[in-house]
Amino acid sequence: MDKKTLIDLTWDEFDEHRDPRPAESEFDKVVERAISRRGFMGGVLAFGSGAAVFGSGLLGSAGKALAGSTAFPFEPIGIATDFDVHVPSGYAWKTVVRWGDPLFSDAEGAYSPDTGVSPAISDMVFGENTDGMSLFEVDGRELIAVNSEYVNPKINLPAASEGMPQSAEEVMLLKNLQGVTVMEVADKGDGYEVVIDSPYNRRITHETQMTMDGPAAGSDLVKTNADPEGMSPKGTMNNCGSGKSLWGTYLTCEENFNGYFGASGDYEVTDDFERYGIGGEGRYGYETFDARYDLSQEPNEPYRHGWVTEIDPSDPQSTPVKHTSLGRFKHENAEMVQAADGRIVVYMGDDERGEFMYKYVSNGTWAEGQPTDGLLSDGTLYVAKFNDDQTGEWLALTPETTGMAIEEILIHARIAGSKVGATTMDRPEWIAANPMKAEAYCALTNNKNRGVKPNAGGDETPVNGPNPRETNNFGQIVRWVPAGDDHGADAFSWDLFVMAGNPTVYGNVYGGSDNVTEGNMFNSPDGMQFDSTGLLWIQTDGDDSNEGEFAGMGNNQMLVGNPETGEIARFMTVPTGAEVTGLCWSLDRKVAFVGVQHPGGSWPDGAGKPRSSVIAVWREDGQPVG
Repeated sequence: MDKKTLIDLTWDEFDEHRDPRPAESEFDKVVERAISRRGFMGGVLAFGSGAAVFGSGLLGSAGKALAGSTAFPFEPIGIATDFDVHVPSGYAWKTVVRWGDPLFSDAEGAYSPDTGVSPAISDMVFGENTDGMSLFEVDGRELIAVNSEYVNPKINLPAASEGMPQSAEEVMLLKNLQGVTVMEVADKGDGYEVVIDSPYNRRITHETQMTMDGPAAGSDLVKTNADPEGMSPKGTMNNCGSGKSLWGTYLTCEENFNGYFGASGDYEVTDDFERYGIGGEGRYGYETFDARYDLSQEPNEPYRHGWVTEIDPSDPQSTPVKHTSLGRFKHENAEMVQAADGRIVVYMGDDERGEFMYKYVSNGTWAEGQPTDGLLSDGTLYVAKFNDDQTGEWLALTPETTGMAIEEILIHARIAGSKVGATTMDRPEWIAANPMKAEAYCALTNNKNRGVKPNAGGDETPVNGPNPRETNNFGQIVRWVPAGDDHGADAFSWDLFVMAGNPTVYGNVYGGSDNVTEGNMFNSPDGMQFDSTGLLWIQTDGDDSNEGEFAGMGNNQMLVGNPETGEIARFMTVPTGAEVTGLCWSLDRKVAFVGVQHPGGSWPDGAGKPRSSVIAVWREDGQPVG
């Protein structure tokens, strides 16, 4: 497959290209037979030896869902299949910022609907494909830090480039449109907008100087020709989900970093390269113009990416820090909470089919106003094991449990997780912790390979408790409660808050759990955030064909779930082709900022190129949104 074809693939398809699924497996045949026979009986759909049994307790409060929603301060909306955003009656929205919009007056008017943005000012504008975001108060100002996950070269590059960079200058353009934006926003009487030339405005790109800390910093595996000390990596890339530290910094998460590397010559294909999907085909052709991305010249460069990176939005001169203690994998987001004794806990998902859920627990404790040194560099990384009896445990990844040196554990976290027998999951994405009680939720987006083939490390992926469906195209959300209501505990109990599905097509487990109806059905839960009232906002990134097993689901959407009753209601839909990703609230909670990534058509301008954007949503009566 040539590179011009590679850029047309989604990140999941890119990984599948490297490690293809069998054309048809025996499991596929079993599923087809079961569905054709309406093989759902008494809450059980059995597939060979991997039977998934749905008892009355497995779906927890989800089974209590009411036929009509009563828990939400809005009238749920229906699906949409157009190129627009829809919100409930009594709510309104407007675009706050689009890719190519200026952050500084020197870049005003630089975006063209025909040609996009010129390389010369590409690090002075809002980036492409917005993703995770958080809002911060600094000196009475409101700052939003927001990720720009990746680029769409056929849109971002000049037409003559045909979707692949033709020069080092065009590579720099793509680098600059990714990373992180820190921007001040304010309501100047006509809704929120970016404060141009704010002293806090900043772009952090693939070229920004970083530093590293934790046990893997300075190890031989992260040393390169350009950085022989292994302490000064450049750039943060494929920034997907995010998090907010308890002390007011931004945690940006590096996800599909593997696709940025290629090779102009021979290189060693190691087991860890195979596990992380690193190979000779770069998605964007960076390696043609920059030796840093050429595996034949800098084979250690991939080890410097795939981390959680901390950014201080209050200090535009600060150096971002890659925290190696939190492990290297395809980070979705980083949800920080606190253990009962004051230790810091960070929950994280590895967004790939059949990979694991992790948590980090600091050795030190923290209280407001105390120093934060060492809290994200001195601690223990754990991986989750879920038992089918609805219990689970966090398995410590240490030299004693894995037989690996600590820097190897952190750099090769997936391999370490396999060694201790972690549970393979259906693409663990965003994790959200309930602010009202000690419980957390993880969106397991989907996994068409469940029961079909092992993960990239050879771990089998049979049906298991939190992943109860083979060939899972719909996804589910797992919830767990730590033992003793303490996030620092090693043990937990779990249930499923919801199994997405289509009850109009299937009369079995592929129809979803009891709280999924014809009126709220969806697929592929992805982003999640709790609001201040304890409601869970769920964003989807799935199939919006509105056909076949996805008929009646329409475009991707944002829903709201009630953890107490299990009710779920649709709040927003986005344009065809887009996903909803990233959510935060203004300081007074009257405005929700929502990301709309890779829209189709010419949204939101109505002409020219489609532009990923952050929008503001508010209640027209002036009451809080969340």
